[in-house]
Amino acid sequence: MGVTDPAGPVMDRDEVDRALARLGAEHEAIETSLLALQDHAGRRLLEGAELTGVTKERWTAAEASITLLWAYFDAYSDALRSARAIRSRRRWSSREDLVELTELLSGEAVTVAGSATATANAPTLHGGPSKLSERFSLVTLVDRMNELYASSLDMVVAADAVWSALPARIDLLAEELQRTRRLAHSIGVRPGEHPAGDDLERITRTLTRLREQVVSDPLAFWLPTQGSSAPGGGKPDTTVYDREARALEDVRREIDAVLTVRQDAEARLVKLRDVLSRADRTLAEARIARGEVLAKIASTEVPVVSGPPTALQEQLATAAEYRRHAQWHRLSPLLESLEQKAEDELLRARESLTAVTAPLAVRAELRGRLDAYKAKVARHGLAEDPLLVERYDAARRMLWSAPCDLRVAGQAVLRYQQAAVELLGAPRVPGHTGPEDLRGPGA
Repeated sequence: MGVTDPAGPVMDRDEVDRALARLGAEHEAIETSLLALQDHAGRRLLEGAELTGVTKERWTAAEASITLLWAYFDAYSDALRSARAIRSRRRWSSREDLVELTELLSGEAVTVAGSATATANAPTLHGGPSKLSERFSLVTLVDRMNELYASSLDMVVAADAVWSALPARIDLLAEELQRTRRLAHSIGVRPGEHPAGDDLERITRTLTRLREQVVSDPLAFWLPTQGSSAPGGGKPDTTVYDREARALEDVRREIDAVLTVRQDAEARLVKLRDVLSRADRTLAEARIARGEVLAKIASTEVPVVSGPPTALQEQLATAAEYRRHAQWHRLSPLLESLEQKAEDELLRARESLTAVTAPLAVRAELRGRLDAYKAKVARHGLAEDPLLVERYDAARRMLWSAPCDLRVAGQAVLRYQQAAVELLGAPRVPGHTGPEDLRGPGA
């Protein structure tokens, strides 16, 4: 500072020139920013939109802030123009000029007057009530403009980001939804008749409502970045959109399954009939085998064989009816259920046949073991041994007679086996009590 004044230090000419240069550069930067904000696509959209909710509230405040920004900028421009006019009076400014310039450049010499309409909704510097006129220094006025500009730009950028991201994506998803609905209707997937049809209706309603909300209240779908002070720091909230996109994908998979059923229905029905027919034949074989076991095997518990699965046959007839009437959405889950049940039924029939024929299998195993030992002793020249002949004949009579007592026949085979082992010079086979414990000659 050069000279002094009772009111305080007075700036010298160099300080005045530096301050004017700095303020001039700030003036150009602020003007550029304000014009860019004025031409921002988001601001133009906000001006023409029918807003609701939080966006309407914030845009009302932002509009007032922008109006106030221009009022501040005009006052700033007037003050800078006045300061430049004073400085240009003389090459070497007088003391009176310097005092006036000091007051204008560093004191609270700028008065901003505005109407209540322009300032009622705009935030004030200290958060207090708005005023019809305020006094600022140029430095404070710049700070105030920066603050209003940042808050207004943040709101405009956020709304524009949501409008740029969500409506277009919603429209694309809605087009895919319409294609899916047409395909669904063509194969009988309709609301009230199939869950996927109900899902399509719900997705349609949700997307319609979501688009209306995004267009009228974009800031309700904005997630600001925590700790970010930059205007527009954040991202659009796509939670609802993503959920409905996943739901539509699930419906598409369901429809693809129905289409697959339409293409493969006849082949799957033929395979189902074949599996159920094999199950019926296996059960019939088990019933015949049960009668044979009861006639040929004595003292044996033989499980009862159930009849054919009439319920599955009825469901198979229903599936064929669905195919004839092109009710693919009903045929799809029924075929899946029937295929599993048919495989289970065939497995049950085979297990029943195995359980019924178990005594015959034991008898066959005993017969095979008896003949195997006879062949073995014949190779060693002992086939005519009286003891072996006697025990062989006794075991054979029991195994080839009807009904056959498996327990007694098994003991007879064991006695023949023990006699053969003794004659062949091998260790004696331990005693057994039933045919289920008998081992073959290779044991």
